[in-house]
Amino acid sequence: MRKVTREDIVDFMTWSDNRPVERPKILAQKAPRRVTVDPLTFLFENTDTVRYQVQEMMRIEQIVRDKDIQHELDTYNELLGDEGELGCVVLIELDDPEERAVKLREWTALPEHIFLELEDGTKIRGAYDGRQVEDNKVSSVQYVRFDVGGRVPVAVGSDMPELDIRLELNETQRAALQADLSA
Repeated sequence: MRKVTREDIVDFMTWSDNRPVERPKILAQKAPRRVTVDPLTFLFENTDTVRYQVQEMMRIEQIVRDKDIQHELDTYNELLGDEGELGCVVLIELDDPEERAVKLREWTALPEHIFLELEDGTKIRGAYDGRQVEDNKVSSVQYVRFDVGGRVPVAVGSDMPELDIRLELNETQRAALQADLSA
């Protein structure tokens, strides 16, 4: 997938002016790429969604220096998969703060058990960002890349014994991921 470059980015004032038109387009792209299988949400990213994230950070933080813009590009481009890969953010969404604190300590192995399932039943394990896991706690936000070999997954899930969940992707979701893999 093509990474976002400095040439793709406009200054935060121009973005603010264009935001009312651009935001609905991006949210429409994000919708089929948001897959929830409680308590996990998979947010699949593509060039446009990452560009949006960079532009929003620049707007919120009023970033203008090229080195700071490049830092945002480098950070968010890590979310994109390389050729044949899908990149996503996996959120552990537990509303109760006490339960969340306990589960994040109990589920340190979760990143190793997150998977995408292919049509033939093969489970593709994600390459996760080790910075999101400490010795005694996992972050509620995981950055994961799945090398699906250009194949579109049919399901997402976790096979960790404490969190054995799976959800079939619908046609719209699979079409969105196919478009990302073809880009």
